[in-house]
Amino acid sequence: MTKAIVGVIGGSGVYDLPGLADMREERVSTPWGEPSDALRFGRIGTTEAVFLPRHGRGHRLSPSGINYRANIDAMKRVGVTDIVSVSACGSFREELYPGLFVLVDQFVDRTHGRESSFFGNGCVAHVSMAHPVAPKLSGRIAAAAEAEKIAFRKGGTYVCMEGPQFSSYAESLSYKGAGYDVIGMTACPEVKLAREAEISYATVAMVTDYDCWHADHDAVDVAAIIKILHENAANAARLVARLLRDFPAEHEPCPVGSDRALETALITAEAARDPALLSKLDAVMARLNKA
Repeated sequence: MTKAIVGVIGGSGVYDLPGLADMREERVSTPWGEPSDALRFGRIGTTEAVFLPRHGRGHRLSPSGINYRANIDAMKRVGVTDIVSVSACGSFREELYPGLFVLVDQFVDRTHGRESSFFGNGCVAHVSMAHPVAPKLSGRIAAAAEAEKIAFRKGGTYVCMEGPQFSSYAESLSYKGAGYDVIGMTACPEVKLAREAEISYATVAMVTDYDCWHADHDAVDVAAIIKILHENAANAARLVARLLRDFPAEHEPCPVGSDRALETALITAEAARDPALLSKLDAVMARLNKA
């Protein structure tokens, strides 16, 4: 069995993880460049945790300016087995109101121009994304939300747009008509890279607004969103603290294979693999290299 180490990636409004004991910071270098910020290590209860603010402290990085590959590689490099992603989102459903947490289980990627894979020419891999969220991890997040009496909805589809602009009215109606539940700017390619790195991943999408389809929200207002962000951040801190206090000591094997995703994904023959690319994949492919 593998020791569980939980990585927490904080989105808009979540720039710290209160309650970390024995906290220390470390800047982790990766072959893909620099992560968003220094990683913060510590524990809550007996569970080891690693926190990274996705946008950097002070919210320096736009959604399109985040080095997603460096962030996930750094998490993998320090031994993270499970990632809890916390991010702000807009809602396409009346019942998914501002302040509600949505534990999404599907994603639609509408981004462009972002590096969405560790693999490429010289080492090709095709991981399955049919079930992108680790169900046991998501179930533990749901249990923590229930224990803390935090309102949430389990399940839903998150459409990831490029940003940094909010949706046009036509886009908002289109996404709502397609049956999507929430919209954000950062879950992709993060979820894809976590799968390639064989890290179990789950998202807590914190609703801040109804996007512009709603009659009372015809224009998304940043000031109003910031107010909800602060309220959501306090609940997110309670949720994560409870999750970590109750987390098992050993990583639970994922029923959808998120922690074994590369076993059937590599298609390039060993003799044809590019040594330069393989050297950059030393952390991502660490488990296979040991086999």
